[in-house]
Amino acid sequence: MTPPSSSDRRILSLFPFVLASLLFIGTSRLAIENSRAINGRRRSYPTYSKGRITNARSLTNFSRDEPLFNGCDVFDGRWVLDDVSRPLYKEESCPYLTKQVTCQRNGRPDSLYQKWRWEPYACELPRFDALTLLEMLRGKRLMFVGDSIQRTQWESMVCLLQSVIPDGKKSVHRNPPMKIFRAEDYDASIEFYWAPFIVQSNSDNTRNHTVHKRLVKLDSISKHSDRWKGVDVMVFDSYVWWMYKPIINATTGRLHNVQEYNVTTAYRLALKTWANWLESNINPTTQKVFFMSMSPTHLWSWEWKTGSDENCFNEFYPIWGSSYWGTGSNRDIMGILRDALKELKINVTLLNITQLSEFRKDAHTSVYTERRGKLLTKEQKSDPKNYADCIHWCLPGVPDTWNEILYAFLLYDYPQFS
Repeated sequence: MTPPSSSDRRILSLFPFVLASLLFIGTSRLAIENSRAINGRRRSYPTYSKGRITNARSLTNFSRDEPLFNGCDVFDGRWVLDDVSRPLYKEESCPYLTKQVTCQRNGRPDSLYQKWRWEPYACELPRFDALTLLEMLRGKRLMFVGDSIQRTQWESMVCLLQSVIPDGKKSVHRNPPMKIFRAEDYDASIEFYWAPFIVQSNSDNTRNHTVHKRLVKLDSISKHSDRWKGVDVMVFDSYVWWMYKPIINATTGRLHNVQEYNVTTAYRLALKTWANWLESNINPTTQKVFFMSMSPTHLWSWEWKTGSDENCFNEFYPIWGSSYWGTGSNRDIMGILRDALKELKINVTLLNITQLSEFRKDAHTSVYTERRGKLLTKEQKSDPKNYADCIHWCLPGVPDTWNEILYAFLLYDYPQFS
């Protein structure tokens, strides 16, 4: 990547750096990969015909340990400053955004974080076309299942689609633990289902889910999965809630038999329960299933800036280099997820957004957000050490790229999926 020009750096004078960190994620410290200069790579661009990618094998489903076919891994690329086509929508143009993610409205003085486009090295992502996606979803349900990170991806998708739908032909309904966006003329719905652990837990209440002693039912999923039956496209996510502590209380079998599990062991058992449900309930010829890899955190700036003691607050540019891996992304969890998908008898596509999102230390909500339903006060904003949120993402922003990639996979599979 080419570092920002001196003209871009003027944004850095907007306000001073403040020492900060948000919370401790209960994972062991991992070695950080050194940044490397981007080597020039020749790029082969796909051509488009009737909305299809003619060399679409480059967008084939997850290949276990190898890049995607045809030399193109859409998750391997760089962030390019693009103030022409970005952002894909405006905060004020989407009435469905929650206060948690509207960083501009909440006082963030810069907007550069909205103007970065993900560019794979060996191909181009197809341009997101809301009408095309709505046509693909005609008569269908697209559901995002997971935690608040997944809810942000749902909000992003709704904002990407809603602008082409006439007033009176779109709506959002809340049916806890679900939020449902309806596109009436297409008989299509974009849904979010709150299930932070995928399996059942004492954090499943959409309002009262912040509990000090978390309890996960590792072999119980029916309470959730009864609402998933018949969904045409499912996008799962489950990570950050597991990382509160290295040990978690959980049950298997009888509810009173509560034991302490290592998080990695519990995560593996939970994914097994999820996999068993998929194999018994998903028709792979008519339904599509995706799993989002870890959404990274940027809690400690010493990881990308040697000797510093800050966090994501007051960051304005991506991390430069060809690779970066922060301590908030657990490699053991990633390995468990890969193993679970490899053992499945049906295909689940891994949307491996971790590395590309790792670069984006600049795009978190930081102090321009709310906590427990209330926007941060002026005093709280002046104390980013305790109040900066370096887990969630501003919108427009990084989750829009996740949805662009999801769109590319759906576009490729559309003839089989329709």
